[in-house]
Amino acid sequence: MAVKTTTQDFQWLNYHHLHYFFTIAQEGSIAKAAEKLKIGQPTLSTQLKQLEESLGKPLFERSKQRLHLTEAGRIAFEYAQQVFSLGSEMVEVLQDRLQNNRVHVQIGALDSVPKDITHKVIMQAYKAGNCNVSVVEGSGDQLLRELENHHVDLLLSNYAPSTDFQSVYAKSIAKLPVVVCASEKFKHLKKNFPQSLEGQPFVIPTVHSKLRREIDHYFKVHRIKVDQVAEIQDTSLQTLLGAEGVGLIPVADAVAKKLTKDGKLIVLGTMKGVYEEIWLMAANRKIENTIAAQVMKEFTLT
Repeated sequence: MAVKTTTQDFQWLNYHHLHYFFTIAQEGSIAKAAEKLKIGQPTLSTQLKQLEESLGKPLFERSKQRLHLTEAGRIAFEYAQQVFSLGSEMVEVLQDRLQNNRVHVQIGALDSVPKDITHKVIMQAYKAGNCNVSVVEGSGDQLLRELENHHVDLLLSNYAPSTDFQSVYAKSIAKLPVVVCASEKFKHLKKNFPQSLEGQPFVIPTVHSKLRREIDHYFKVHRIKVDQVAEIQDTSLQTLLGAEGVGLIPVADAVAKKLTKDGKLIVLGTMKGVYEEIWLMAANRKIENTIAAQVMKEFTLT
């Protein structure tokens, strides 16, 4: 005997309402979410209210002009993350299978990661199988969210993921010695390095990076006070400022070799005990990207 199902037996979940809620939770306010979604605030507020009414529980509470998730909101957010991750994964898998049997591999890389390492990861992907590779750059947290939501398959970073990104796993692929480079006008600082760095202008990495903490510790141990004229995350911009004589720059020796070969900068000395560590990351997913999984497993920096 067939069982007759009515709308009272279950409730349909409005995918758009869930997406709006998810965006509000990420942005922390309706105003920011409305701007990102390119819809009006009143419309967004109405959609959120409809979702809360359908669930029978408030999802947010307001504190100091910012929305905070309630207990029900946190549960809903965790499920929403899984829903949208699976949705992105489904679209990616289906699209990849329709593109001439060529697997699409999206690689994220922080601006601060040496380009030759990114290049080697790309070549490893081509070696692993028939694939199409895309590379995107951006900030660490932004790319980690993209990785967690399966918009990026692999991520190259100069710091390990925090515990906030529970589905992300990583392995260290390189520890690169760090040297101080500068334009020709600073060549006299080679003598009596590193004490010669006292009072000199420096273009250094931003405070979020592990390398910055190691550099600060190095200066402290050697009792050296430098003039921090700029904090830059992008290695390319850091290099330009160094070449123009704005300040001295600490960079991985792999980067320095190319810069000195091009005649842009000279090496003043090595910061002993300071290393730039590079991490390769991926995220747990229901259906593996076969090429990305193989690169993650087999890649080593030789």
